[in-house]
Amino acid sequence: MQTKTVIDAGSLDDMQKLLGTFDENLNIIARELDISAAVEGVRLKITGEEENVALAARVLEGILKLIRGGEGVDKSRIAYCIELAREGNLDGIEQVMSNVVAISSRGKQIKCKTVGQKKYVDAIKNNTVVFGIGPAGTGKTYLAVCLAVSAFKGKQVEKIILTRPAVEAGEKLGFLPGDLQTKVDPYLRPLYDALQEMFGLEAYAKLMEKGLIEVAPLAYMRGRTLSNAFIILDEAQNTTCEQMKMFLTRMGEGSKVVVTGDVTQIDLPDGKRSGLKHAVSVLKNIEGIETVTLTAKDVVRHPLVTEIVRAYERDGSRRENSREERKKR
Repeated sequence: MQTKTVIDAGSLDDMQKLLGTFDENLNIIARELDISAAVEGVRLKITGEEENVALAARVLEGILKLIRGGEGVDKSRIAYCIELAREGNLDGIEQVMSNVVAISSRGKQIKCKTVGQKKYVDAIKNNTVVFGIGPAGTGKTYLAVCLAVSAFKGKQVEKIILTRPAVEAGEKLGFLPGDLQTKVDPYLRPLYDALQEMFGLEAYAKLMEKGLIEVAPLAYMRGRTLSNAFIILDEAQNTTCEQMKMFLTRMGEGSKVVVTGDVTQIDLPDGKRSGLKHAVSVLKNIEGIETVTLTAKDVVRHPLVTEIVRAYERDGSRRENSREERKKR
């Protein structure tokens, strides 16, 4: 049954932001939800099937809340709002956007952009050890660094330690030119970039010089006790079980640990089990340890990245099903 409703944007400025350049935002919503819309001043008339109109109204109201909260609206944000509305979870978007994780050196507020990201941030705040698992672009490492900087500035920890296993597909450190630091720097670059954004280049350099920020390959952690520190292990899917156990048992009094990784991008030699997968399985019932799994819905890069991730997820599922079928035969 055809029906219609009216959405009041409240002001021409908010209406313009809602519509987007050349009505791009509105066209996406109309196409995805199969409705038609007409603009009359600051009011938007929506027409279509009753269920579609109700869904579109929820999406538009949700986007208006973001706009009034000072948030930008782009294609990926609109697609995410539509997905949340279809799941009946659109109320969560406002709570997500109001949550300031940290403030960068230039005064920019860092906020969660998805419900999954907020769950991840809350888990880090409320647990001693958190495993953040998900595809590229979900903000696993970046948000962990932001929280580490926030904890350091708030004097909750005395040091920030960031580490990664020096494992990449097709390369070995011994074949790269330069000394050890030069060899491992390319592996640690994403961590450097995030720290510099949060502290500013000058403050970051001073903290590094004082040893209050340490960015090092995982091998450097062996034999140490890491107390009163915020410790991040990035790209943990490339740790072996032995390396992961070694890392987790370095934790000392007053420390917090975040372990991030993407279990679909394991670069370990054949026959080596991922330490991340093993740890999540072994430690899942221990109080103070939580695992948060982010998905393609939490990707906050270019919208095409979401589609790429989903395509690989579908391919992975098909391969897994094929393996299961072969085992049954």
